[in-house]
Amino acid sequence: MSDEELAKDLGLLSALTIGIGTMIGAGIFVLPGIAAQEAGPAVVLSFIIGGMIALINALSVSELGTAMPKAGGAYYYINRALGPLFGSISGMGDWIGLAFASAFYSIGFGGYLADLLDGTVVSLPVLGTVSLLPTIALGPFTLNEIQIGAIIAGAVFVGVNYIGAKETGSIQTVIVTILLGILTIFAVAGFFSFDWATVTAEGGLAPEGTGAILPGAALVFVSYLGYAKIATIGEELKNPGRNLPIAIVGSVVIVMGIYTILVGLLMGLIPHSEFFLDQAENAPMSYAAETVFDYEFAVVGFEIPILGIGVTSITLAALLATASSANASILASARINFAMGRDKIVTDWLNEIHPNYATPYRSIALTGLMIIVFIIALGETVEILASAASVLHLVVYALINASLIVFREADVPEYDPEFEVPLYPFTPIAGFVLSLALIYFMGNVATAISGLFVVFAILWYFFYARTETDREGILTSYILDRSDEMPEPAVSAATAVKPIGDAESGPRVMVAIANPRTEQALITLGSAIAQAKGGSVLATHIVQVPDQTPLQKGAEQIDQISAESERLLADAEASAETFDADVETKTIVSHRSFEEVFDAAGTYGVDTVVMGWGRSTVGEGRVERPLDELTHDLPCDFVILDGEEVTADRILLPTAGGSGSEVSAAVARALQAEYGSEISLLHVVDDPDEREEGEAFLEEWAAEQGLEGTTHIVDDSGDVGEAIERAASDHSLVILGATRRGVLSRLVRGSLVFDVATDLDVPVLLAEKESSRSLRERVLGERRD
Repeated sequence: MSDEELAKDLGLLSALTIGIGTMIGAGIFVLPGIAAQEAGPAVVLSFIIGGMIALINALSVSELGTAMPKAGGAYYYINRALGPLFGSISGMGDWIGLAFASAFYSIGFGGYLADLLDGTVVSLPVLGTVSLLPTIALGPFTLNEIQIGAIIAGAVFVGVNYIGAKETGSIQTVIVTILLGILTIFAVAGFFSFDWATVTAEGGLAPEGTGAILPGAALVFVSYLGYAKIATIGEELKNPGRNLPIAIVGSVVIVMGIYTILVGLLMGLIPHSEFFLDQAENAPMSYAAETVFDYEFAVVGFEIPILGIGVTSITLAALLATASSANASILASARINFAMGRDKIVTDWLNEIHPNYATPYRSIALTGLMIIVFIIALGETVEILASAASVLHLVVYALINASLIVFREADVPEYDPEFEVPLYPFTPIAGFVLSLALIYFMGNVATAISGLFVVFAILWYFFYARTETDREGILTSYILDRSDEMPEPAVSAATAVKPIGDAESGPRVMVAIANPRTEQALITLGSAIAQAKGGSVLATHIVQVPDQTPLQKGAEQIDQISAESERLLADAEASAETFDADVETKTIVSHRSFEEVFDAAGTYGVDTVVMGWGRSTVGEGRVERPLDELTHDLPCDFVILDGEEVTADRILLPTAGGSGSEVSAAVARALQAEYGSEISLLHVVDDPDEREEGEAFLEEWAAEQGLEGTTHIVDDSGDVGEAIERAASDHSLVILGATRRGVLSRLVRGSLVFDVATDLDVPVLLAEKESSRSLRERVLGERRD
């Protein structure tokens, strides 16, 4: 197997573990006990039906994910296709649904924690003997030991997300491996304890009647919510066109197989009537483990009981699984709020970043509050939590299928999926109908509660979001652009829901496209900066023609002069829109492509220029005229990339203060907002005696630039170049601010910054702040007497 093939397989494995790890939680460790009360042994069919509906939806998510691997998931697809009204419904539905799911997972955690600590007490002064998980009266509510455990768990999970601890892919892989290992041992041992008579006794396969199978499927659908999370990391996958659909569909198939085997085993291990007992209802896997592992084996004459080991292992696996699922749900909810805030559907106040932890603490705290409220109010009726989460997500999945049809039928130019659902349009239509049909079989209370949140989202849009956002959906634009051809009710409806917010393009970020190899990286960088500034992207391709060719003639024959221009700009526009950035494109014909960047930026009122650096050349054009012949001032910031990609997970930002460092800090903040980057600040001092002063400088500078919570490095070697090279070794991107010399002077004539950048093995960004200097001073550097 080649290195490339191995890398692809590892990427696929990581994606599979994300989907499997998110789904194998309370779905297998809690729901079988509750669902078995509903449907009896036929609950196995409920899990299969729920899985088949999830599988159909997974196909649609796969197509959308390969078309927009950087979009960020269901909310983006729906908001882009159907417009902000349905974006509000899907965003809030996803958010509240995740809160319900997190409460449900926390209850599952509390059930197994209560089982593990059953009967455990501690002696306290004055209070005497107290249970570790007591029953507490809280106003009109009496919280049992499971709810107390759930509240503790929920508070811990929210706290972990509040302070910004991350769940890495490697940890997720370890968790999934441990879970699958324990469940495999349980399944093998359970096979030898399985009793078919237990399945058929007490009313046969369906003691509650076959009519209970579909309500059971509705109840357990929450077990299949994790696969859509894979689409949100599509941009991180190698070969997403191949690996994304395999991971999404494969994770559903694998988990459905696991559920079918384990739930089937439980039906042959636990008599139907015993599922109504508290332990079997709340912790069915531990209850079954008492039967599966109830034997001893001999080693060198000693009888070793494994009952306690087996039951404890299952309990710990349940705690691990439910904790992982709850934590992932809380993390996902913060991302949804960020996306809605960016589109002005909710206020950006909710997404305020904590000065120390660099997390959207208000959003996380609000989600945590909802989780605790749900645990207190509905914790004794776990099926309501599970069903409410399922209802809201089924609404979202129905809208996803509708979005796919809109993208296809509207023939959106940038919509070019590498994977297409089979049997279109029947597959997305089936996904839409089945998702909504399954809601019919939900409990009335859960459906009513979920319906209230959907109504709230609609009212929120009309009373708040509609006047704030200005982004139309593709469906609205499609209908209104063809108003003469469309039925009057459709035109009226599209007009009634059309957003009426002021279109504020904000600052323009110009991306100078020259090289197909660097196009993606430059658009990524420009889009991130535009999002942070609340502005738009202007992608320009400057076509250089010989001096002998009149510019007017060149403009008339642009297709013949540069056939690549149209393709480059089309790709750039599609790439920018996957970041949800407003983008426009322009082709400019010039005799001097490099100098034309300055003129274009001034002409189009650009706030920041993003361009590539070829070291020997800048972009495609050579600097042929003397630099002091450039006669137009350029009042904007410059960001220049040395490299063919932007990998922004770990950023090194050297600083000694100064105006150039302000631009560096702004770029770092933009990349952190887009990618969750870890930022390290580096300051170099001349000797160890100045370390304390250097640390104080970094603290003050970080606070001024909004970079609190970053890692601070003070190097006392006095050698700036070597200090940057040492620190850059474990970072993926270095951002260097301008010195007193101009940006062009650094590139053309060389400088310390130039020398450092050429020696580094990681991509480098050079940044310079706009100033009131003359063009000669800006380009060549300040004159010195």
